[in-house]
Amino acid sequence: MRSVYTCLTQAHDHQLILLAAGICVVGVYGSFSVATHAARSEGRSATLWAGASIVAAGCTAWATHMIGLLAFQPGMPAGFDPYLTALSLLIAIAGIGISVALAIGQRKRAHRFVIGLLLGSSITALHYIGEASYLVAGTVTWDPSLLTVSIPTSLLMFGVAIVVTGERRRDLRRAGAPLLVAAIGVLHFCGMTAMTLTFDPERSLPPHALAPDVIAPVVAGVSFGLLALAVVGLRLTLNARAQARRDQERLRELANLAVEGLAVCDGDVITTANRSLERLLSVNPGELNGRRLSDLLPGLAVAALPEREEREAELVGADGLRAPVRVLRSKVPLGSGLQTVLAIRDQRERLQTESKMRTLAYSDALTGLPNRAHFHDLLARHAASGSEQDRAFAVLVLDLDRFKLVNDTLGHGLGDALLRKTAQRLQAALGPHDMVARLGGDEFAILQVDLPDPEAVQVLAGRIVELIGRPFLIEGQLVNVGASVGAALAPVDGSEPSQLLRNADLALYKAKADGKGTFRRFDPALDARMQARRSLEADLRRAIAVQEFELHYQPLVDARSGQITAAEALVRWRHPERGLVSPADFIPLAEETGLIGPLGQWVLRTACTQAACWPAHIRVAVNLSPAQFRDLRLADTVKAALAASGLAADRLELEITEGVLLADEERTLATLTRLRAAGVSISMDDFGTGYSSLSYLRRFPFDKIKVDQSFVRQLPGDAESAAIVRAIITMGTCLGMAITVEGVETAEQFAFTTASGCDQVQGYHVSRPLPAADFLSFVDAREAA
Repeated sequence: MRSVYTCLTQAHDHQLILLAAGICVVGVYGSFSVATHAARSEGRSATLWAGASIVAAGCTAWATHMIGLLAFQPGMPAGFDPYLTALSLLIAIAGIGISVALAIGQRKRAHRFVIGLLLGSSITALHYIGEASYLVAGTVTWDPSLLTVSIPTSLLMFGVAIVVTGERRRDLRRAGAPLLVAAIGVLHFCGMTAMTLTFDPERSLPPHALAPDVIAPVVAGVSFGLLALAVVGLRLTLNARAQARRDQERLRELANLAVEGLAVCDGDVITTANRSLERLLSVNPGELNGRRLSDLLPGLAVAALPEREEREAELVGADGLRAPVRVLRSKVPLGSGLQTVLAIRDQRERLQTESKMRTLAYSDALTGLPNRAHFHDLLARHAASGSEQDRAFAVLVLDLDRFKLVNDTLGHGLGDALLRKTAQRLQAALGPHDMVARLGGDEFAILQVDLPDPEAVQVLAGRIVELIGRPFLIEGQLVNVGASVGAALAPVDGSEPSQLLRNADLALYKAKADGKGTFRRFDPALDARMQARRSLEADLRRAIAVQEFELHYQPLVDARSGQITAAEALVRWRHPERGLVSPADFIPLAEETGLIGPLGQWVLRTACTQAACWPAHIRVAVNLSPAQFRDLRLADTVKAALAASGLAADRLELEITEGVLLADEERTLATLTRLRAAGVSISMDDFGTGYSSLSYLRRFPFDKIKVDQSFVRQLPGDAESAAIVRAIITMGTCLGMAITVEGVETAEQFAFTTASGCDQVQGYHVSRPLPAADFLSFVDAREAA
């Protein structure tokens, strides 16, 4: 080290040494600045600036070395070999260029260290080729020990310098340039110290050697260029910093406009945050700068977050309260590099909205009870746990009796109030662990859990029937309804939720059929009857499609002459397997399923077509159901049947019951008026069985009244029945209406009704209903007699 110091202080021009050091520092600064600008640039501009930084770095090393050689004072004539001098410059530029090209994108320290060794090797080659270009009038010897120490030391320093320049930490990156300057200094001064020059008068400089005065201007030009490059680099650095400040300011302005919380981070430290995040954390502006993310988002490894993938987390506010958030991490170019930006979205409002949506999705808006979907979900979960633990439970289904009447007569508002009060009474009737839900309309379902015995279901159902049967006081009015309840027990009556609900529905259907206001538990026989009903319905639909029906006709005779004046068309179903099916079995089913419409049209068309072939004085009577009167085109349908068959309108009688008028009185009377205007006769069937028959006779002048057979069965022995029949016949006669007595089965009944003044008689005493061909034969035989 002493020899190095002696070489530095005694064998060199101190001013030139200082100049060399200054040029080295300036050149390294300028090269780094230009290289940094190249990293910020794109495309061709980046390539040009990168090339400029490489050339500048090579020239820096070369100029530092050459000024060091010019500062050396050998004490004898000296000069420079122009070829070796130029070669040293090219080697420096090429070596630095290759090293920089290999260093781009390398994040591993070991690779960067190897690249640093390559860079150091090129600078070493520059130095010793440069020393070889230094010619003196004498001999040159080298100190091997000093070379052995200085070259590896400088290479190590070059390797470390390249490693630290690629580190993320800024303080480490800043140490790269001083290490490079120190490595160049060690390489030069140790190399110069290792060289010993001995003057030899007999030796002279070669003719091509360039004097130091010739080399000096070249070196000065290169040095001036490096100074200019340093100024350019300084300018670029200042511009970059100003641009970074502007980017920061613009980013902060944009961030403050965002609804989401945004934080720009350096590692785990927040460098800046927007106002949304500050408001979310209830802190003052700027107070988050310098705070650690791990304190705000405990348990969340921000550095390990996949980029642009949201993660759930909890944000700890200044008051210690935790808020659910979603965090999104992204890299954003800002200034001279990439910055980590964290987007933090407050989830409280979303979670509250989702909670409200779940409540709306699983709750009945009117009563606040669980709805059908919620009940099915709870039933499924309870059925699963119940089967595992072998626990019995029950499903009860109920609806309100007479609710439709209340809703239609008193209004929907009062009906809604009734449903709310019903829900309250049902909740009061339940045990602490039972649950009630509204399935829709006036239908409710109850899940009764932890049954001690099957009788507990009947006890609960009885309590419900009793509570709902009490009068309701709603808007100052007393409202009376009742409840019918059906129940199914698990696992006895089923284990699957759908099966339990279905069986409870069947039990409810049975309760309503047995008079309402009562309770029934599921019975397997109910399922059998329902299956039979479904089978019959399927057969009925098929029968209508393939026309398995036929018409039988029951004659009506004149009470005085005994002549056949009309016949009532009665539909019969000839099933391919069951034979003739009773109308009492399939007519109610057809009315309930809506199949009575197409069936009634077929009866009307067929009756008109067949009656057109009868003697002209015989009329045909066809029954119309209430469902047919709901069709606004009924009058047109009747006219079309008459037109298609050629039957005269006055030969067709349409029989209706009081139920037709109850459905929609005004519309029904309008339809009857249209039919009457078309020439068709209208008869009221089953007269005397309703509450308002007399008022209907006053509002609409029927052509005929048919006395119900329930009054005829007791004739002539029952005085009350005889009085009713006489009264109806007298009233009809006074109103100008024909009177038909149906259900006459004995000669005594026939004689009584004839003597009482009725117009027509119908019943088994005259004839049973006959197929069409047999009816015509009966007519022929009657007329022949």
